[in-house]
Amino acid sequence: MTDNTQHQQAATPELPTQYVPADVEGKLYERWVERGYFEADEHSEKPPYTIVIPPPNVTGSLHLGHAFEHTLIDALTRRKRMQGYETLWQPGMDHAGIATQNVVERELAKEGKSRHDLGREAFIERVWKWKNESGGQISGQMRRLGDGVAWSRERFTMDEGLSRAVQTVFKKMYEDELIYRAERIINWCPRCLTAISDIEVEYSDDDGELVSMTYGEGEESLVVATTRAETMLGDTAVAVHPDDERYRHLVGKRIKLPLTDRTIPVVADTHVDPEFGTGAVKVTPAHDPNDFEIGRRHDLPSLTVMDERAVITVPGPFEGLDRLEARSAIVAALRAEGRIVAEKRPYVHSVGHCSRCKTTVEPRLSMQWWVKVGPLAQAAGDAVRDGQVKIHPQEMEKRYFDWVDDLRDWCISRQLWWGHRIPIWYGPDGEIVCVGPDEEPPAGEGWHQETDVLDTWFSSGLWPFSTLGWPEQTDSLAKFYPNSVLVTGYDILFFWVARMMMFGLYAMDGTPPFHTIALHGMVRDQFGKKMSKSFGNAVNPLDWMDAYGSDALRFTLARGANPGVDVPIGEDWVQGSRNFANKIWNATRFALMNGATVEGELPAAGELSATDRWILSRLNTVVAEVDAYYEDYQFAKVSDALFHFAWDEVFDWYVELSKTTFMGGGRPAEVSARVLGEVLDTTLRLLHPVMPFVTETLWTTLTGQESLVIADWPAMRGFRDKAAETEIEQVQQVITEVRRFRSDQGLQPGQKVPARLTLEGTAFAPHEAAIRQLLRLTPEGDAFQATASLPVSGATVALDLSGTIDVEAERKRLTKDLQNAEKEKAAAEAKLGNEAFLAKAPDKVVDKIRGRLTKAEADIERITAQLAGLPTG
Repeated sequence: MTDNTQHQQAATPELPTQYVPADVEGKLYERWVERGYFEADEHSEKPPYTIVIPPPNVTGSLHLGHAFEHTLIDALTRRKRMQGYETLWQPGMDHAGIATQNVVERELAKEGKSRHDLGREAFIERVWKWKNESGGQISGQMRRLGDGVAWSRERFTMDEGLSRAVQTVFKKMYEDELIYRAERIINWCPRCLTAISDIEVEYSDDDGELVSMTYGEGEESLVVATTRAETMLGDTAVAVHPDDERYRHLVGKRIKLPLTDRTIPVVADTHVDPEFGTGAVKVTPAHDPNDFEIGRRHDLPSLTVMDERAVITVPGPFEGLDRLEARSAIVAALRAEGRIVAEKRPYVHSVGHCSRCKTTVEPRLSMQWWVKVGPLAQAAGDAVRDGQVKIHPQEMEKRYFDWVDDLRDWCISRQLWWGHRIPIWYGPDGEIVCVGPDEEPPAGEGWHQETDVLDTWFSSGLWPFSTLGWPEQTDSLAKFYPNSVLVTGYDILFFWVARMMMFGLYAMDGTPPFHTIALHGMVRDQFGKKMSKSFGNAVNPLDWMDAYGSDALRFTLARGANPGVDVPIGEDWVQGSRNFANKIWNATRFALMNGATVEGELPAAGELSATDRWILSRLNTVVAEVDAYYEDYQFAKVSDALFHFAWDEVFDWYVELSKTTFMGGGRPAEVSARVLGEVLDTTLRLLHPVMPFVTETLWTTLTGQESLVIADWPAMRGFRDKAAETEIEQVQQVITEVRRFRSDQGLQPGQKVPARLTLEGTAFAPHEAAIRQLLRLTPEGDAFQATASLPVSGATVALDLSGTIDVEAERKRLTKDLQNAEKEKAAAEAKLGNEAFLAKAPDKVVDKIRGRLTKAEADIERITAQLAGLPTG
């Protein structure tokens, strides 16, 4: 790799007239990868900067959420690389147990087969075949976006090294009694036929029914309500609050359970809310998590009434019915017995669904493997409390503590075939042996391995260190662990983030997996609504990249990225970012055509015009602002500051004010060309992390150097010139006010107007030529008549509007407008001066009238100034 800090060849100021992203992006990205810019050297003496990619599912494709998150991570790593860090952005994919198994099972179904027809081993081979041939299309899409990941280090949660890490940590935790097997209530998907984690349950408000029914007879009866009448077949008690006088006579007695030949006890439990409903609740320990806990406290039996497909298994008239069929049949049977007290239909309530197949989740008592999270969660909370790990924005800490401080034991077993098979072996006489990665499993008759696999979050929780070679003590692990920052959405703070914290602190001797957790929001549509195919507002980011370029999408996403806040995005905003890219392109073409260069040192201060000193001063301010915003993960402020500096100050002001200098030629033009080259060089460097493609093309053309990816990040030169900034601000005020006056008078932008500029005694004299050119003001001439005079910021601009407007008609129009504004002001003042009105009127009404008063006063001031500017003779 050549020394990128040296100028390697003469800049070739040749650019196409238009920027066409499709002609640039693919070729540039492949060049970056081929040259190894994104790779990380664990033997480098540079300080490390490490970020892991939140591993996308192998079944997935790039969606706007990915594009958003990847843009932020890429911006951070590109900047740190330019700052001289040995940067590792670790790529890889998650095996996505349920999702991937579902994909392959659907393929088999098209062939008329199921996984059971193949058997476990052949099915796993089929999944690997699918993964190698069809999985991971997101990798190519990440390249489209410009992700600067270290592709040679790409990992997969089921590859050999990560599987070794999973087995190692499982065995260590098992021996430390942090992993155990127990029968508990879990989320069960009757379609996927597996336990699923909380993160895999999506809740929605669904229409259902609330049925109130009588249990028991006569004086020894009470009313309970449920949305799941079918579970009554598994009731083993009714619970009431111990202080509820209504039911004190029933506590300890047994009452008849309808539709069965069983009686069940009435128990007193403080979990029951006596103010909710009737104050009595049915208890079904095998089919409800709260009921399970009540059952444990009162030593109640747990009766499972449904099989794994949610079909009723209780002998009798309901046996063999699906849960929904049974619900209707049981309600009908209760109604026939006169036990239905009330029915509310529809009854909107929150219902959990499997995130993969949308089937309603069934709470189910099941023998599963669990992680005892108490000590692990304590450590994860303490690491943030004692400052080892910082959460950004800080206000998200409370949500983190609320979660980890009340974390329940984690069900880690899944009834799938695709995944890390739990390394437990059962013997013929009840033996249980945990087998590590270098150990031989027990052999002999009657020994068999656990059929369940581990929850996908188990392996992804090891991601920050397993991807670096752990459990081996590799050079990469020594160099790049812990990670510098984790960039992820607040929506998985509780799940993935908490698990990585627990595993990292446990496996890495108390060293947390990252120094900072930077949380971002979710991408929404331009109206703030969640994006969803069902809402019809989902967007494929590849479509927008095709239409407007990857830089435009990236810049739009970054410009909306305020820490921890959701990000609205609309297509017209991406169009605006495409226009910004085009503006950068056209301004750089102009600069190159006018000799802009980075050759040689900047001219001495004595050779710099006030315009040159102003833009260099502003440039240094922006460098400092951008650095501060990046350190605070304020991507929106970074983007906004660069947008306004580049577009407003560099392109709209400096370039325009310098045109007369370039036209004049000579040494002043050479000086401005060098300053413009410096400003563009620095601006393109600052923009590069967010807009890598267009900036790379322009910067290499401007400088002749190898690549912005490995260029130096701009540093403050300490150059500030407040006097020059004040001077140019005054020039800007003159130009802005005269432009506004011209617009108010209905003059066309290109229409030339004779003018006299009175600039003596001010700082404006050196800028007269530029002011005249920008305002289309011609010399006054012999027949000049000062028909309008504008005093602005210490200067006076006299204009000859004779022949350009009908002065009398304009005066009449403005006079009428002034009268209307004065009437509006008087009416508003009258209302606001009426105490009786103010006492009765709503605040919104009063605020509206105050706004009308403010507008009227501004209109009067503006119109009066316009009238004063009209000819008097």
